[in-house]
Amino acid sequence: MKKEKNENLMTTDVKPMKQGLLSQIFHLYYDGFRTMTLGKTLWTIILIKLAIIFLVLKLFFPNYINSNAKNGDKAGFVSKEILNR
Repeated sequence: MKKEKNENLMTTDVKPMKQGLLSQIFHLYYDGFRTMTLGKTLWTIILIKLAIIFLVLKLFFPNYINSNAKNGDKAGFVSKEILNR
């Protein structure tokens, strides 16, 4: 009997089992992201939004702990602020 190849099935690169666990995990995600179309666009949008959020937080909110903690006692300053509020 001759096996017919089904073109509708998604094919992936099958790697030998001698690879390490990290390599297998990497190839799993690599193959998944390689075949994505809409997902790549959505992940790009998410990463751009996160970069903008962190940039805004860094620029517009000063480092309050460093400016108000005395002698580098950041932990003491934070605990006092939490207890006093």
